[in-house]
Amino acid sequence: MSASVFAPPQPFSSPLHRLDARVKLALALAYILTTALAPQGAWAVYVLLLALITAAAVLSELGVGWVYRRSLIAVPFALAAMPLVFSLPGPAWFSLRLGSLSLTASLTGAERAASILLKVWLSVQAGILLSATTRQTALLAAMRALKLPRLLVAVMGLMWRYLDLMLAEARRLLRARASRSARSAQPGLRTGGTLAWRAKVTGGMAGSLMLRSLERSERVYQAMLARGYDGEAREAQHHPLAAADRWLLVGGLWVFLMVNLLALLWK
Repeated sequence: MSASVFAPPQPFSSPLHRLDARVKLALALAYILTTALAPQGAWAVYVLLLALITAAAVLSELGVGWVYRRSLIAVPFALAAMPLVFSLPGPAWFSLRLGSLSLTASLTGAERAASILLKVWLSVQAGILLSATTRQTALLAAMRALKLPRLLVAVMGLMWRYLDLMLAEARRLLRARASRSARSAQPGLRTGGTLAWRAKVTGGMAGSLMLRSLERSERVYQAMLARGYDGEAREAQHHPLAAADRWLLVGGLWVFLMVNLLALLWK
């Protein structure tokens, strides 16, 4: 398995990396649930949640900037909430006129959209830290230990492997294209075809990527069947949590409980 798209380029041995995967998964799920339950416009709660995830990023030694940059992947999806700015009733904020169409933004809609954007951004940071500091096998084993449905765990494991195959095939295609592309000896001189030609080539590469990844995934699955795969991932026996891990889990859940109480008081 190659590195995850969220994984750092080199291994680390931070306190967060050494923490038991079961504790990390439980705390990450509790953090995401707490973030999702935070009421609209609870800015103090959002600041507290941001401080918690930033502290976790510092403990991971990955770098706060590294986590923030990768969490921006959530912004395009969160922008789907932008129509709420103009569709929810409430005190007017500003108006836009597009020809005969007039749009009025409400403060209520802006507050709702900003809350959704912050919730998505914070939750994605938790997922990035979890995937970047935990091996895939340990994460799947932690899901089993937390009694998640076995079918769900198996599907997630296969999905993870398929994404890894797609990334590997994409790297091969890009490397092959680079090896067959000529560069001009004159600095600043653009080579290659028109924009339409480049779009056609990119579309062909995307189709080839899909076909090659499907074919390779089929070969991998046949190899798994030949080795006795029956839908259940074999794993080592779980060892009991250390006392320090248990106390950390209890303390983390207590902190999230206090944050939820603060959110209730905010209402």
